[in-house]
Amino acid sequence: MFDYVRYYFSPLIQLLTAVSIFVGGPWVWFGIVTLPALALADYIMPIDLKERHINNRSLANIPIWISSVAGPCLLFVLAWKIGGGALSTAEIIGATLSVTWLSVIVVVPAAHELYHQRGVMRQFVGTYCQVVYLDCTRNIAHMSGHHLDVGTPLDSDTAARGESLYSFALPAVYHSTLCAFRLESDALEKRGMGRYSLKHRMWPAVIAQVIFQGIIFAIGGPVALVCGIVSVLVARLWVETFNFFQHFGQVRVPGKPIGRRHVWNHLGPMTRVIAFEITNHADHHLNAYTPYYKLKPDTTAIKMPNVFICFLSALIPPVWNNVIAKPALKRWDLEFASSEERELAKAQNERAGWPNWFGESMENKAAA
Repeated sequence: MFDYVRYYFSPLIQLLTAVSIFVGGPWVWFGIVTLPALALADYIMPIDLKERHINNRSLANIPIWISSVAGPCLLFVLAWKIGGGALSTAEIIGATLSVTWLSVIVVVPAAHELYHQRGVMRQFVGTYCQVVYLDCTRNIAHMSGHHLDVGTPLDSDTAARGESLYSFALPAVYHSTLCAFRLESDALEKRGMGRYSLKHRMWPAVIAQVIFQGIIFAIGGPVALVCGIVSVLVARLWVETFNFFQHFGQVRVPGKPIGRRHVWNHLGPMTRVIAFEITNHADHHLNAYTPYYKLKPDTTAIKMPNVFICFLSALIPPVWNNVIAKPALKRWDLEFASSEERELAKAQNERAGWPNWFGESMENKAAA
C-alpha cells in the first residue's frame, strides 16, 4: 500500500503551495524552498534501488492526474491572490518562483506519463497541461524525435561533452520547438495536406496558451498576466536545464539499438517519488509505454548523484565537468560504450579539449 501512497507526495506539495499562497507572507516561498530541501534529503538518504509493487494502473494514475491538472490551477490561485491586491512585490516574486518550480519538478513528469499512455483523454490532458511550461507540442518532439535520436547529434535533448548548462538550455528550447513543428508538418504533408494546415498541432498549442493567459488575466489583471507569462517562460527554460543531465555526453551511432546504457539514472529516494520516476528511466527508453511504477532501477549502471546536486553543480561548469561528468563518462566510455561509440566519444573529447582516457587505458593495460 505504501508504494501507492508515496506518489501522493507531489500533489501534497502542490496543495501546500496553494495554501501558502493563500495565506501569504513569507509562506509564499514554500514551493521554491522545496528545491534545496529535496536536494538535502536526497543527499542524506541512500539511493533507492527498490522496485515498486503496484499492479492497479487506475489507482497508480490518480496522483498523476491530480498533479497534471494542479499545475494550471496553481497559476490560477496565484492570479486570484494577486488580483486581490494582498501580496507585496516580494511575495509576488516568491509565489511566482514557487509555482514555476513545481511546474517543472511535478507537472513535467506527470504530463509526460499521461501523454505516453494510450487513450485519447490521457494524451489530451498530458499534452495541454504542459501549458504551464509553454510546450503543448513537447510530446511530438519527445516521442517522435528524442526517443528515436537519443544519444545522437540529431537529439536536442542530448548535450555534447564540453557543453555548459548555459550554452545548452536556450538552443534546446529552439531546436525542440523546431523539431516538433517539422515532424508535424512532415506528417501532414505525407497525408496530402499543407505544412501549415489548420490540422497542425502547433495551432491548438498556441490557442491553448492564449486561452490560459487570458484566464489568468481575467482572474488577476495585468500584474497576474505578467507573472503568468514570466512563469511559463522561466519554466520552459528550466525544463531544459534538467534535460541536460539525463543524457549528457553519451553517444550512440544513429540507427543502432538504444540500450539502457544511453541514459543517466538519478535514483535519489525523493527524486524518484516527486518526479514520478522520470529520473529512473532506462527501461522507459526500451519501451515508452511502460508505466512509471513498473520501471526497474538499473543496478548495473554508473551511480550518478541526485539530480538536484547535478543541477546545482552545473551552475558552475568546472565543478560539473571535473567532479561529476568526466569521471562518469570515463567509466561509461571504457566499460559500457561499444567500439563504434568509443570512436564518437573520443572525437567529442577532442573537440571539448578533454583528456584522451582511451590512450590512458591502453597504457595501463600494457603496463600490467
